[in-house]
Amino acid sequence: MIQIENLTKYYKDFCAVDKINLNISKGEILGLLGPNGAGKTTILRMLTGYFKPDSGTIKVKNFQMPDDTLKIKSLIGYLPESAPLYHNMLVYDYLDYVAKLRGMNDKQKRYDRFLQLSELCGLSSIMARPIGNLSKGLKQRVGIAHAMLTDPEILVLDEPTSGLDPNQIAEIRNIIRTIGKEKTIIFSTHILSEAEATCDRIAIINKGRVVADDTTSNLKQSVKQDSYIKLSLRGTSGEDAYILLDKISPDITVQQTEPSEKDAISFEIKSKENQDIRSLIYMKIKKTDWIICEFKKQSQDLEKIFQTLTREQN
Repeated sequence: MIQIENLTKYYKDFCAVDKINLNISKGEILGLLGPNGAGKTTILRMLTGYFKPDSGTIKVKNFQMPDDTLKIKSLIGYLPESAPLYHNMLVYDYLDYVAKLRGMNDKQKRYDRFLQLSELCGLSSIMARPIGNLSKGLKQRVGIAHAMLTDPEILVLDEPTSGLDPNQIAEIRNIIRTIGKEKTIIFSTHILSEAEATCDRIAIINKGRVVADDTTSNLKQSVKQDSYIKLSLRGTSGEDAYILLDKISPDITVQQTEPSEKDAISFEIKSKENQDIRSLIYMKIKKTDWIICEFKKQSQDLEKIFQTLTREQN
């Protein structure tokens, strides 16, 4: 449904997006995952026609930018990171105002659409409230309703859960999943758990480039599966423990981390693929009077995949 080829964007001498290629199928939920400044917002702004790329092509269905920009915009509902809401207006009045701007001139059709969106986005109880008095989570719901007013085929959301509390994030996630049953959705985030819980597919962006593009399960299989061990100790200093652990094998990497318990010291120990060195670690510690508070092997999760892929590009 959407084809992006060799998309490039410069800000003066800085390359924000570097020859991006993405294909997005109809009905797919694609998450653009990346650190701050990776180029996610710039990609979305070019896709929605707000920024003109320096090179590359964007095709949506049978249309191509820049010749068919207005037609492509008519297919897309867009929610920027900072939702463009008029805080002095009531929710109903604001949606009515935007609907008229979008050419929805039939009053009954507008009303019917508001009923659908109020149910979908959970707005029924706040339609008569000023937008300025709403929490950020409720404002995001209003922003999603705004983006969905004309029933677009594609929904583009830039950091839709940024700054929300866990309950609000769960609510927005449920809305996205519900919409995703009928729409194509592209949204950006730097929250790893959000991408994993919501998306059919994840494209990891770093320094303007796609460094990975696949389902979460396939990403976990494609990245080299190093073995990670989490270890917390009491009764020793960080320096002494590091020296002992680092001498166990030349094939391991020892890194001190934030302590998991009070008065404890914690380490993350990485060894080569399929190499389990827990017995070696235990036998070394057994010869001391140190206390083991935590000792477990960790699986390769999305966070470690993200760190690995973005670190390799630095």
